[in-house]
Amino acid sequence: MSHPVLPVRPDVGYDLDDKSELEAFLDFHRATVHHKVAGLSEDQARRRFVPSLTTAAGIVKHLTCVEHYWFRTVLAGTASLPQPWTREDEDADFVLAPEETVAALLAGYAEECERSRAVVARMELADRAVTARRDGRPTLRWVLTHMIEESCRHNGHLDIIRELIDGSTGE
Repeated sequence: MSHPVLPVRPDVGYDLDDKSELEAFLDFHRATVHHKVAGLSEDQARRRFVPSLTTAAGIVKHLTCVEHYWFRTVLAGTASLPQPWTREDEDADFVLAPEETVAALLAGYAEECERSRAVVARMELADRAVTARRDGRPTLRWVLTHMIEESCRHNGHLDIIRELIDGSTGE
């Protein structure tokens, strides 16, 4: 069985400028998603331990959707994919199609993160989003901070899921 090449989790130095620091923390947590899901079988990645739709594979799908939404839709105004969630079903992005595989979900997540990085590279922290939300246009700083929070929260879920599956713990 071949093992996927996992993204390197960057060392977040103490002397980075603000933008680089936020990007490094987000990249650390993006890579952690891959580390937490690596080695799970399709059945393990789809296993539910709680009444909600939360699964390891579903978290990867959700994080891909929120990367797309915040960076391409909100910040850049160039969304090309409809989002699966609706007012009636806010968790639709956790639902997996039978043909979706863990490898494909992780690859899609990595690709979306690359597209997000390209959006960030063209912006300064104080730049405002192109797309207005009902409450205004967030800055790049706000979106990066929010995505760190979002990724950290779901890495916590992945920690618990992984420990329940096979006892693996750690950063």
